[in-house]
Parts: sequence; C-alpha cells; structure tokens
Amino acid sequence: MKILLINPPIFNVIDPSLPAVLLEEEDPMPPLGLMYLASYLEKNSSHDVKILDCQIEKLSLEQMVQRVEEQKPDAVGITTMTFTLIDVINAINAIKKNNDDIKIILGGPHVHIYPEETAKLPGVDFVVIGEGELPLKGLLENFNDKDKLKNIKGLFFLENEQIVRTGLQDLIQNLDDLPFPARHLLPYKKYGSAIGKRFPVTTMFTSRGCPYKCLFCDRPHLGKSFRARSAKNVVDEMQVCTEIGIKEIFIYDDTFGADRQRVLDICSDLIKRKLDLTWDIRTRVNTVDKEVLKALKEAGCQRIHFGVEAGTQRILNVLRKGITIEMAKKAFKLTREVGIQTLGYFMIGSPTETKEDIEKTIKLAKTLKPEFAHFTITTPYPATDLYRMGLESGVLPNDYWQEFAKNPTKDFKPLIWEENLKKDELVSLLKKAYRTFYYRPLYILKRIISVSSWGEFKAKAKVGLSLLKI
Repeated sequence: MKILLINPPIFNVIDPSLPAVLLEEEDPMPPLGLMYLASYLEKNSSHDVKILDCQIEKLSLEQMVQRVEEQKPDAVGITTMTFTLIDVINAINAIKKNNDDIKIILGGPHVHIYPEETAKLPGVDFVVIGEGELPLKGLLENFNDKDKLKNIKGLFFLENEQIVRTGLQDLIQNLDDLPFPARHLLPYKKYGSAIGKRFPVTTMFTSRGCPYKCLFCDRPHLGKSFRARSAKNVVDEMQVCTEIGIKEIFIYDDTFGADRQRVLDICSDLIKRKLDLTWDIRTRVNTVDKEVLKALKEAGCQRIHFGVEAGTQRILNVLRKGITIEMAKKAFKLTREVGIQTLGYFMIGSPTETKEDIEKTIKLAKTLKPEFAHFTITTPYPATDLYRMGLESGVLPNDYWQEFAKNPTKDFKPLIWEENLKKDELVSLLKKAYRTFYYRPLYILKRIISVSSWGEFKAKAKVGLSLLKI
C-alpha cells in the first residue's frame, strides 16, 4: 500500500494571540509527528511511505493536488491541529475532488480532542487518536476489513452512518524502541530559523508528556506522564543528524530538564563525541542550576526557551506555573552568566489579570534580559483547564471550540479571556510589549553585534521588518 503523509498548505491560521504579521513571518519547522509515523512504518511494515511538507515547499492547494496525483497513494494522512482545521478541510476537499478513491486519515492534537466530530466531517475516512505509530500501522494492515479494524485501538470511523470507537492505545513506554524520524523523506536542508545561528535546522523530541499541570496547557495525545528516551539514544540521533549535514537542532520537548541526571548524561556524551552541532531546549526556570547550565553550554546548547508567562506572583499562582518570580530572575541570570542565550515566553490577559499586572509582565521581560521575548494573549484552547474554567464561570458563553469542530467555518473567531480587559485593549498592550522590548536602542545594537553570518543577518532582518509593521 502507498501512503502519503501531508503537512498541508496553511493560509487560514486561527489564532488571536499574535498580530497577523508575526504569524506570517514564522519559519516552518520539520513535521516531527509525520516523520515519526513514516519511520515507524518503514521499519515495521512493507508499505510505501512518502512525506509531503507543503509549507516548506510553499505549495498552493493546486500544486499539492498535483504532487498527490504524481504519487498515486492509496491513502493520505494529514496532521491536524485545531487552529489549522480550515486548511486541513481545504486540503481534503481538493484531494477528494481530484480522486475520491483516496482514503483520508487524520491524526494529531485536534482529532484526539474531537474524534467523533472529526470522523463526521465530509471526506474523512479514518481518525487516529493518541500516539499514532501503532494505530496507523494496524489501520493500513487491515484497510479494507472493518471487522478487524474494530480490534485495533486508537481508531474512529463511520460504519453505516454510525461512529465506531475502538478505545485508546496505551502510551509507548520505551521511546528508545522507536526509530529515528524519517528526515530523509523531506527536503531537510531547506529548514532554517530566524532565531537560529546555523543552517540547516531540524527538530527533535527526546521525551513525550509533561508532568506539570499549567492551567492553560494540554497535550492530550501525548499524555501527562513524562516518558524520556535514554541519553545514549538521544545523542545517537544527534550524531546521525550531523552525518547528514544538519548543524542545529531545536528540541521540542515540553520540559527537557524534567530529569536532571538525564540532562547531565546527554551533555556528557555530547562532549565526549565532539559533535559539530548547536542545539536549543525548552524547559522551566526551576529545572536549571549552575552545574546543569555549564554542562549544557559545554555540550553545545546555545539557547534555552523558558516559560515565564507573568510578571506577578499572583498571576503565576492563578496559572498554576509552580514557579516564583525569583526563580525566573535567578535562572535567566545564571543562564546569561554561562553564555547561553535565552528566549522568554510571556502571556497577557490571564484570569483576574489587570492592566497594572500586564505592565509588570512587560517590565519583567526587560528585567530578565532575554535575547528574545515571545508575547501572546492568553487564549483558552480546547481541553485545557483554562477553557473549562471559562465555561464554568461564564467568562466564555458556550462550548464554541466544539461547535467549530462540528462545523468549521472561515469566519470563526476564537474568544480570549475578556474578564477585566477587552480584546482591543489586550491587542494594544500586546503590541506595546513587542515595541517596548524590541525597539530599545541598546537591544538593537547588541543584536546587530551578535550576528555571525550573512544568513543569520537576513533572517534577523526579516523578523525586524515584520516588527516594524506592528
């Protein structure tokens, strides 16, 4: 069987938390989920697997359909997120219009939250929930036998207009058993980043699941139990990346530093192997100390993304971050001292937050002195405790995300938390946050001095020009 895994063209992003100009300037990153599915099928089946990343190749819907026609797949799998659902539906319609015999399989965070609503959408043949490797393999092996499919966990599909639910597949406990993502199926040398220093760039997971319980966040398809790959397995993949010419890796773990000893073991192995590689991580301010940071620096880690979110302890407590302002200040200071860059994530418009609180968040962002700051408007996304709180309290009038999942329309506008401040005020404060952080003369001078190549200069200039439009 031939299966084509598609990262569809994106033209209708649903996300009120950023000015549109910043969304337009974001660099596409390699689709890790699809690469994992492809490598698993390559290793454990005889299916012919291909990946098409329409975003990095800048394909229109018409060009995507042409590429599908050239591949002649029996099935197409499409990664689906709530805020790209309109584009996924457009891709389905375009593929089915050209060849209705192709079976459409959807997976990803959105379908895990709304499997029945997704299975009922026109053109959708199968929905895969949870971690997709095992269910997708079972689906492809029993494609035309729905009786056998009923015994494969992780699937939703229609039979005689009725929804068939097969239950949820257990989470994969030993992630070392998974083959490395199939980067060879993508034009992997095309990927770069505006905040990176080297080219080409790839992405990587060294763990799945997050043990923390922040109010605004949820990764339901990956679970809440932290499952980590061994240090050797992680560094083996990094070495493979260097062997194919990759120079920089963005590690997309929710909390890379959750297991302190594993971090030290990864760094030790990297130092021993002397790989020509730089990389960055996402972690929490309460997971780093001087020993860990020194090890990360020596091992080639050049940037740490820290989720700070708020500039007052009261709002941090509301968001259930489990950190303090002092922890944030200490983490950024120590990271700066060892010579690792930082990126800080900040949110405005959280429950009970006032304009004065937001001003303190903007002030803290500058006080921490990160090389980059990322500000968003707090948005209640589906399946989060924040969304449930909004529905229960009446701040959110109805279950509008479920309505959107049932009947996706282009004019849909998700709500934000307008308890104390209205959307126009929050957007104005968001723009102020970006302007006051990035337009400081000393900050601009430091960024210019830090540029080490023409490619990096062009990437930074692109982002700089986008910020001027705010």
